[in-house]
Formats: sequence, C-alpha cells, structure tokens
Amino acid sequence: MSDHVYKVVEVVGSHSDSIEKAIENAVARAAETIKNMRWFEVVETRGHLEDGKVGHYQVTLKIGFTYE
Repeated sequence: MSDHVYKVVEVVGSHSDSIEKAIENAVARAAETIKNMRWFEVVETRGHLEDGKVGHYQVTLKIGFTYE
C-alpha cells in the first residue's frame, strides 16, 4: 500500500427528497471541478422546514481528494 496525502474541502448539498440525494448532489457538483476525489464524510445533517414539514434536507460533507 502506498502512502497518500489528501486535500479536504467542505461542501453542502441539499435536496427536497432525501439525505442520500443531498449527498449525491454535493458529490456530483464537486466532481465537476475537483479531480481524484477518494472519500467523503458526513459531518452535519440539517433541514429546512416549511409549514411544519420538511422542505429540504441539507448535508455538510468533507470530501478528500489526492494531489496529481
């Protein structure tokens, strides 16, 4: 196993349907500009309420990627 050095960025994804889709949105958007993504960690989960119901979910992720 080789040694690795990672850079970590923090992003927030949201979606009206689920936490999983909020994660997928955040990862997909980050992948548009960040190469070599290797892992993610959910560090915070929250949501927005509208009329006493969940309006959308928000998930804060740390995404790790390797340098080229």
